[in-house]
Amino acid sequence: MKVIIFLYNGVTMLDAIGPYEVLKNMEDTEVLFVAEKTGEIKADSGFIDINVKYNIDDIKDADILIIPGSTIGFMQEMKNANVLNWIREVDKTTKWTTSVCTGSLLLASAGLLNGLKATSHWRVINLLSNFGAIATRERVIEQGKYITSSGVSAGIDMALHLSNKLVGEDQTKAIQLTIEYDPQPIFNSGNFSNAEEKIKKIVEKKLTEDVKKELGLLGMIKNSKNILRLIK
Repeated sequence: MKVIIFLYNGVTMLDAIGPYEVLKNMEDTEVLFVAEKTGEIKADSGFIDINVKYNIDDIKDADILIIPGSTIGFMQEMKNANVLNWIREVDKTTKWTTSVCTGSLLLASAGLLNGLKATSHWRVINLLSNFGAIATRERVIEQGKYITSSGVSAGIDMALHLSNKLVGEDQTKAIQLTIEYDPQPIFNSGNFSNAEEKIKKIVEKKLTEDVKKELGLLGMIKNSKNILRLIK
């Protein structure tokens, strides 16, 4: 089983590493990180980077394609014709094409989610409808061979959902135990529909500040007004 995880500057690391930790535990599975160009890929935090050994010219097929999300980096990739063409070409070979968080907007931009239900991070989920997808607030959504998942931590649930499809319940339960995935959050505020309004406002402020920081990190100052307008 060949699993490809696409990385790009500004990626949210857990979006990529969560599914990696699950799927690497399936037997006879190879997981590769791929970027448009080889070399260092920086996370949205600016503190972590991954040295990617494969570029999109090296990889033309996959059994599973995973597109992780980001704070704002996904907006650059949505306009990157080279990347979108690669996603479309690899998708022709996949058994499953998946996304985490805002990664679904790359799939939608590539025209792969037209007429399908899809999810994303709650703050930008409505953007999916601009590309023909049916924006739906669910943690994991399966539509044919396409699986989208909501924000960040949902990538682990998506990968377990996929593992269950591929290797069955017992093996997936074993993988879940291997990574000791037994979430017991101290508060019930991790879902947009459950969160209090005052908490949403705190998060909105924090995310806006994060976006402003990353605009400088990614050199996107010229487009900052348009980006801030889109994510509000």
